[in-house]
This record gives sequence, C-alpha cells and structure tokens, in this order.
Amino acid sequence: MDNATRQLVHYAHYHRDPRNIATHYIGIPLIAFAIAALLARIQWETADLVISADWVVWTLVTAWYLTLGQRALTLSTAGVLAGLVALAHPLGTAPLNTWLGWSLGCFVVGWVFQFVGHYWEGRKPAFVDDLRGLLIGPMFVLAEIGFSLGVGRALRTAIDDAAGPVRRHEPAGKHRA
Repeated sequence: MDNATRQLVHYAHYHRDPRNIATHYIGIPLIAFAIAALLARIQWETADLVISADWVVWTLVTAWYLTLGQRALTLSTAGVLAGLVALAHPLGTAPLNTWLGWSLGCFVVGWVFQFVGHYWEGRKPAFVDDLRGLLIGPMFVLAEIGFSLGVGRALRTAIDDAAGPVRRHEPAGKHRA
C-alpha cells in the first residue's frame, strides 16, 4: 500500500458518514481559500520578482504530496489547490477590511461546516490525532468526488476494506427491520 493510500485510509476512519463527507466538499475548499488569502498578504520583493507566502506554501505542500504516490490524485489535488490560491491571491493586495473580512469569513464558515459534519459523524476531526490530516483533507475530498464519478475504484476498495464502507443513513422515521 503506497503512502497516499495509507494516509487516506487513516483519514477515512474519521469520515464514514456521508453527511460529514458532504460538509467537507464545502468546508475544505473554503478553508484552503481562506488560508491562501491570509498568506497572500505576506510578500517579499526582489529586484525582478515578488514572492508571496501563499505560493511558497503551495509549493511546499505540492512537493509533499508528490512524495505520497497516487500520482494522478496528488497532481489533481495540487492543481485544485493552485486554482484556489490563484483565486485568493488578489485579496492579498485588497484593502485591510476586505482582505480580513473575506479571509476570516471563509475560514470561519469553512470550519463551521467541518464541525457540523464531525458532529454528525460523532468523531473528532482527523487532524486532532495527526496534523497531516490538514493536508490530506483536500486530497480526500478529490478522491471522494472521483469515487462518485466512477474513478479510482481500486483506491476506494482499499479505503473501504481498511476503514469500512461509508455508512448509509435512513431518512427520519424509517428504520430497518
């Protein structure tokens, strides 16, 4: 089992409730966008180049992803995160109130989604036990989207075999006999 699969299995143990997974589709991109926007404000200028902390962090995170295996998934994750950084980057030069309002607003709303999902799950977030969960979250969301599109069947099987399948929930008022 490659390192990416091991990381995703560990993360999946905290995410077997479909409602929790669904909240992550909104919460994780909002948090990633917010972090990028907050970091975009930190910039260093050289004679010919402006370097910003958002892209430095993206580069470091991408380098780490590439050590994990699952090349298509890690590259897809890096690409999606690059898109979020590109969208958030202009906020780095926005007026202070605009920058803080959008950055902190997205950050708080993203975490509200996360904590509601984990309330439904009945489990704490994965990062509480392993800080790498903060980096695996975006990859997990993309893997789950892929699974729903019929992509990554071998990875899904490996995750389900090790962490158990995603639980199904009956609508209110219906109970299994």
